[in-house]
Amino acid sequence: MLEFQEVSFQYETGDGDHEALSPLSVTLREGERVAVLGSNGAGKSTFFLLANGVLRPHSGTIRLDGEPIGRRSRDLLRLRRAVGLVFQDPDVQFLAGTVEEEISFGPMNLGLPPDEIRRRVDAAIECLGLDGYRERGPQELSGGEKGRVAIADVLAMEPRFLLLDEPASSLDPAGRALLEQTLGVLHEKGMALAVATHDVDFAWRWADRALVFHQGRLERDAAPAEVFADTALLARCGLEQPLLWRAAAALGVSPPKHPEEFSRSACGGSRSEA
Repeated sequence: MLEFQEVSFQYETGDGDHEALSPLSVTLREGERVAVLGSNGAGKSTFFLLANGVLRPHSGTIRLDGEPIGRRSRDLLRLRRAVGLVFQDPDVQFLAGTVEEEISFGPMNLGLPPDEIRRRVDAAIECLGLDGYRERGPQELSGGEKGRVAIADVLAMEPRFLLLDEPASSLDPAGRALLEQTLGVLHEKGMALAVATHDVDFAWRWADRALVFHQGRLERDAAPAEVFADTALLARCGLEQPLLWRAAAALGVSPPKHPEEFSRSACGGSRSEA
């Protein structure tokens, strides 16, 4: 369990402090799939950077498994081992000359023995389908390939929580499909996943839970069905209903998660909101 208790953060600007995150209380639990929604500047990235320990709260407390994360280096190490963060731009993560060296960088910094480093690197490479890329330079890869390396980078640290900040922003449709498939594999392994995204269609079909941020505040923490049914919330936060939701409304049926479910609804099948 990762818990925020009245956590706030301000960025220093030339015009004074800018409150990027108002006092926030929220909990992420083992095995969840969470979509983090909101327009640019809503506070999604700041939330992730605090959760991973890149930023430190100006007030409030972050707890991991009930224990507060202080400012001691061992506390931050404990947090970063448990919470992995994949940045929106994969290039900012890359430090090594080859994909294999890049993925091994984190486990090496943990001081693990060589056999354990090798096991973790091989497991991450296999999970992301990167075996043919071991000797390639990360900077030489396509956007989708870089994204997979960035995820493998974090997976080799074996976190319990994986946060992905707009991972599909530079991907083509095939890359987005592969990303979603990868998220499915990770979830089956028991990993908790939180994805910051502007893609409401993805959030609707994938997430168990949605966090909606607006102007640095958490406006709603609820099941996706509750979020997308609240048209006032969506308008206030610059969001829209998923395409399947709007199509279902036009047909007078309950919104399905996938297009093929329309036929079952039309034939009098399940009309429940998943």
